[in-house]
Amino acid sequence: MSDLIIDEEFLGQIELLQTLLKNCAAGAFGGSHKSKTFGSSCEFADYRDYIPGDDITKIDWNAFARFEKLYLKLYLDERQVHTRIYIDASRSIGYGKGGKNRQAIRLAAAFAYLAVCEMDRVSVYAVHDDKLEDLIVDMLGKESYINNIGKLNDIVFDGDSRISDAILPSKVGYGDGLSVIISDFLTDNDYVAAIDHLAAKKRDILCVQLLSEEELNPKFRGKMHFYDCEQSEKYYRKNINKEIINAYRLALEYATGKVRDCCYARGGEYILVSAEDSMSSVFLDKLMEGGVIK
Repeated sequence: MSDLIIDEEFLGQIELLQTLLKNCAAGAFGGSHKSKTFGSSCEFADYRDYIPGDDITKIDWNAFARFEKLYLKLYLDERQVHTRIYIDASRSIGYGKGGKNRQAIRLAAAFAYLAVCEMDRVSVYAVHDDKLEDLIVDMLGKESYINNIGKLNDIVFDGDSRISDAILPSKVGYGDGLSVIISDFLTDNDYVAAIDHLAAKKRDILCVQLLSEEELNPKFRGKMHFYDCEQSEKYYRKNINKEIINAYRLALEYATGKVRDCCYARGGEYILVSAEDSMSSVFLDKLMEGGVIK
């Protein structure tokens, strides 16, 4: 892109943001999360029947004395988790005066920073058409963050974005962390299959729907020509009046509700973000007030 989005000033802002979050919420990201698999930590999770060959040191002998049956204690696995961030790099993310593309990069950088501060591994991908571009892979620690996060400045937002076609063939890890999808989700292409896939893999899911102010609150009036920024042969010509604006608002409400309900139905989280929102507004207000960060 023409100028740097991730620079020293921005890094200073998200470092302050991380400090504020740490004071307000415990266990927001990463290392303090418990894996959805069982391991060898000290935190008890559940019982299961003993199977010959199991570690006999994990047998609950008190339960045996009561029920005359062998049960094995299961403990939560506190292994390091892996935060994976997917950025929709389609041309539509470049739409709007507020800079959806710049906001997408800022959001990805902020999520990545919060994760590395909790000693998560972090990978960041750009979704181009039906492919994932590996921008940052297995980043760990603040030094690695400083050395790598600037790569996000080089993302080219162009073409289409088929989120499901890109994510389904990729390695996502089973139950080992958070998957963040940053997109406007204003597409005819399927994204539900990707969310289903991540849910089936026991990933924590957060969908960030990113829209410009023009998309959220259109000011257009009169005779207008609109062109699909990803498929220029598609266009819409109409006299924009109050009825058209009201119809648009209903369609937008349906589109945002569809993404939100899809996430919630699969145990994921969802937030709607404007390109003009500050990082403090996104993380301290929307994420914390929405209960995503606890």
